[in-house]
Amino acid sequence: MSFFGLFGGGNEGSSIEEYLKEGAVVIDVRTAEEFASGHVNGSKNMVLNTIPTKVKEIKAFNKKVIAVCRSGARSGQATSFLKQQGIDVINGGPWQNVAKFVK
Repeated sequence: MSFFGLFGGGNEGSSIEEYLKEGAVVIDVRTAEEFASGHVNGSKNMVLNTIPTKVKEIKAFNKKVIAVCRSGARSGQATSFLKQQGIDVINGGPWQNVAKFVK
């Protein structure tokens, strides 16, 4: 098991690309300050500890979700939680993993 697999991630770039092609929403679970210092174009900033209060909003997107953060740990936590809520989500790991596929 890879390091990111421990956090519910471990998805390869192809999964990220597939999700993006299918119109996935990128949710960045870092703090507002971290998000302001750089993020995936078009991503939504939802700090990890607010995710439980955002489930209805995330479900309303009616799209697949890619969670990202700085290292993959927080996005892994968000991914595990959102999967339990019935949301089709993958852990994109560090936000730069996803940013390279977004124009």
